[in-house]
Amino acid sequence: MLVNFFHCLRDVGIPVTTRELLDLLEGLQRHVVFGSVDEFYYFSRTCMVKDEKYFDRFDRAFALHFEELEALDDIIEALIPEEWLRAEFLKQLSEEEKAKIETLGGLEKLIEEFKKRLEEQKGRHQGGNKWVGTGGTSPFGQQGYHPEGIRVGPNGGNKKAVKVWDRREYKNLDDSVELGTRNIKVALRRLRRFARTGAADELDLDDTIRSTARNAGLLDIKMVPERHNAVKVLLFFDVGGSMDPHVKVCEELFSAARTEFKHMEYFYFHNFIYESVWKNNIRRHNERTPLLDVMHKYSHDYKIIFIGDASMSPYEILQPGGSVEHWNEEPGAAWMQRLREVYDKVVWINPVPREDWHYTHSVGVVRELLEEHMYPLTLKGLEDAMAYLTK
Repeated sequence: MLVNFFHCLRDVGIPVTTRELLDLLEGLQRHVVFGSVDEFYYFSRTCMVKDEKYFDRFDRAFALHFEELEALDDIIEALIPEEWLRAEFLKQLSEEEKAKIETLGGLEKLIEEFKKRLEEQKGRHQGGNKWVGTGGTSPFGQQGYHPEGIRVGPNGGNKKAVKVWDRREYKNLDDSVELGTRNIKVALRRLRRFARTGAADELDLDDTIRSTARNAGLLDIKMVPERHNAVKVLLFFDVGGSMDPHVKVCEELFSAARTEFKHMEYFYFHNFIYESVWKNNIRRHNERTPLLDVMHKYSHDYKIIFIGDASMSPYEILQPGGSVEHWNEEPGAAWMQRLREVYDKVVWINPVPREDWHYTHSVGVVRELLEEHMYPLTLKGLEDAMAYLTK
């Protein structure tokens, strides 16, 4: 059964290997989980999925392959003798609870009556004092008030949700959909290069143990600076016009980048890059930063990320005076070339779906200027962009 499950995961695009399958089998052999569908779900996902972007695919594969697991209780009941279950059940009861059960005629009488009412009952029941249901005073059911009886279903008080693989909590973690802030963070984490900088305010446990051992057991605490993502990033956001429908996702990208990168700066432009950019859209006409100043201030090891739909007249890229907002003495393509001469890695993230790019000529022009390093604003697209920037 698990071999077929393994192939099912491969069929939905999860890159599982035989090693993960063997880990799952070994864990089951060692009884890491037993007799619980939920525990098996979490354990199998831990073993088989190494990247959370595949969680939604795993949920779909799990639901498809293990639909019959809803009957797992029947299987367990068939495998385990009934007297064992009764003995184990009695072990969990206090003397007071045993006495309460006796008021109904004993455990055998309680179970016999429970089965009888299940056969008589034809539908769901809530409240009341007889039928199996919820919220009543019957000795059978859930979230009720009878002092002794049998609880039906999971713990009361809504402490346990429906099956996670049916609910698909991670359905937005798919590498073909547009992103939310959490998903963007997942992708941006590909662009990591950690370094320890600043004050030594974090405990170095390994060095502390070694130093204490060398010091004949006298505690010798060692501290190190906190690890930070040392990657430096410059973000350039296209604003206004055709970018208005993409404001939300750009805000999410900006929010995610601020938390993921310690060294990050941002600027705005409209349609394409020219001789100046700005940081305050309200004062864009009065407070602008020359692009040459940006290139002089931020060192060549910064990673450059443009975010825009690249949808405009090609003249705005290729001709002097092509800008729709001011007279540009030099074409935008010339400024992009200067930028690429200073910075090794430049990418363009496009919120427009890749399949629509060929409808706009300017998108092709930008792709050519960046040697095809334009990526869609999806989880897969961001991961590909981050992979290129880390090379």
